[in-house]
Parts: sequence; C-alpha cells; structure tokens
Amino acid sequence: MQAQVKWDGKLGFYGVSGSNHAVVMDVTKENGGGGTAASPMELVLLGLAGCSGIDVALIIEKKRLKVRDFEVFVKAERANEHPQVFSKVDMTFVFEGENLTRKGLEDAVRLSLDKYCSVAGMVNKTAEITWTVEIREQ
Repeated sequence: MQAQVKWDGKLGFYGVSGSNHAVVMDVTKENGGGGTAASPMELVLLGLAGCSGIDVALIIEKKRLKVRDFEVFVKAERANEHPQVFSKVDMTFVFEGENLTRKGLEDAVRLSLDKYCSVAGMVNKTAEITWTVEIREQ
C-alpha cells in the first residue's frame, strides 16, 4: 500500500492513494490554513467510521439483518500535548430497517471494532473508543 501528497504552498496538500484516488487536506483558517478541506485528523475519523461501516455492512449482510440504511457519527477528543493524538473517540451507529434487534446490531459493531477494523486497531492504541447503537423508528 502506498500514497503520496503534494504541498499546495500553504498548509494544504493534495493526496493520491496507491489505487489512484485523490483527497484534499487543509487546516482551519484559525490554525493558519485555508479551511478548504478536511484536516488530516478529520480524515482519520472518517477512515475509522468508513472502516467500521464497511465491516458492519458485511456482517449485517451475512446475518441477513434487514437494514435499509445506517450512519456512523464520530466525535473525538485530542490530547493537549503534542503529538495531540486522539484520547477519546465516541461513535454512534444509527440504523433503519425492519425487525431490527439491538443485540444483532451491537454484535456487528462489536465484531468490527474489536476484531476486524484495522483503523480502530490503530486508534485504540491511544484512545478509548466507546460506541452506541440506535435504531431509528420510521
């Protein structure tokens, strides 16, 4: 696996993954950037939500749960000292579907975060990851 980034001359970067997909990164105006894109740490949170989301989607398909839609919301706190890693991450998985049971969905999330999601495996080295499951009524 590989990736590269090219500096924009300020505090932003244009990144290209080894599979030739692009992403733009920047920092907020308050921190001296242009505020034109997600920061690298925001991308880590998006990666965590996406990684776990993929796992959960595969697990609920395998369990034949009738999920019509789901979202993952992530909030994080960072350490005050450099390198300012994540110290706490809270994830909320919100599901919509038919005849969903909390246990089946919680089992899917637990499997993802404890066993399969490689991003969670890295983030949990510095941060406590907590999570909840919500079932949205129709």
